[in-house]
Amino acid sequence: MLLFIALANSHYFLRGPSVLGGYPRDGSGVDSAVTWLLSTFVDGRAFPMFGLLFGYGVAQIARRQRTLGPWAVRRLLWRRSLVLIVVGFLHALLLYAGDILAAYGVLLLVGAWLVRWKDGWLLLTALLFFALGALPGDGSSTIDSSHPDVAMLPPDVPTMLVERAQVSLYIAFLGPVGFLCPFAIGLWAGRRRILERPERHRMLLWGTASVGIGAAVLGAQPISLMLAGVLAPPDQPTLELIGPLHDATGVLGGLGYAALLSLIAVRFQARGPGRMVDVIAAAGERSMTCYLAQSVVWAVVFTPFLLDLSATLTVAGTAFLATTTWLSTVLLADWMRRTGRRGPFEVLVRRVTYRRSGW
Repeated sequence: MLLFIALANSHYFLRGPSVLGGYPRDGSGVDSAVTWLLSTFVDGRAFPMFGLLFGYGVAQIARRQRTLGPWAVRRLLWRRSLVLIVVGFLHALLLYAGDILAAYGVLLLVGAWLVRWKDGWLLLTALLFFALGALPGDGSSTIDSSHPDVAMLPPDVPTMLVERAQVSLYIAFLGPVGFLCPFAIGLWAGRRRILERPERHRMLLWGTASVGIGAAVLGAQPISLMLAGVLAPPDQPTLELIGPLHDATGVLGGLGYAALLSLIAVRFQARGPGRMVDVIAAAGERSMTCYLAQSVVWAVVFTPFLLDLSATLTVAGTAFLATTTWLSTVLLADWMRRTGRRGPFEVLVRRVTYRRSGW
């Protein structure tokens, strides 16, 4: 998930004579191939998986704390949401304008009420917001032809603070609309511990992985082939159809990825965890710290008054940077695991969340 988020976030900093969907149009054949891979397997597919896992984690918290009573659990979740909002706003202000932590915090303010909803209402809500995201329109980032704005690439610190404050509020309040579908499904799945007990849900997981990833790959092709330069951009009405198609099938892909990873975990569980599993798990246990660490790299590399490489790096070069950044955070997390250190932001969230309930 963190690797895909790094790949999805970093290319939106790039500039060029012509940009579509966050990709410069004047790259090499390698850049076109990387663009196709990212727009097919990553863009709009990583964040739904994040949303599913977020909802799943909320269901775990509610289950572990159910003896406190519904109102106490709600207050606990609201404290968690507030720390996400504060950290997310500061993150957006100082490092990355496209922060999603604040959006998840706002989502949890509402989502705390969904914890006690019946299964049918959760699934109906997920279906409703999935349908809303699939409606034709021109709001999809996959068909956006604008260059990075001053919030992404600010010329100076005062401009950065002013512009990012406005953008972060917009994302924080609009983002939950797009995340509510996978969040609600995550709550439903978390109640049944589907990802934790994949051996009991093999058919459901295999079906979700096959249908979800298959739909995501097929649904991405109109946009992916266009972004890669294989197909010419169609007229605006057609763009307003295929853009939401790319995003809607991406939600299915995010669910499919989570199911596939759960099935892969069964294989590792059967033969015992190895060194690689421990390393990756360490990053998962410190995912918020690793996510924020990525933004430090984006800020240093792309900010105009720092290294200012947004017009220098290519799509392929940025993908390499994203992969290297992710690998560095994984190694950092593993070092923290071996030395008995928890992620500082995970510690912060837990302290605020459980200050009245213990650890």
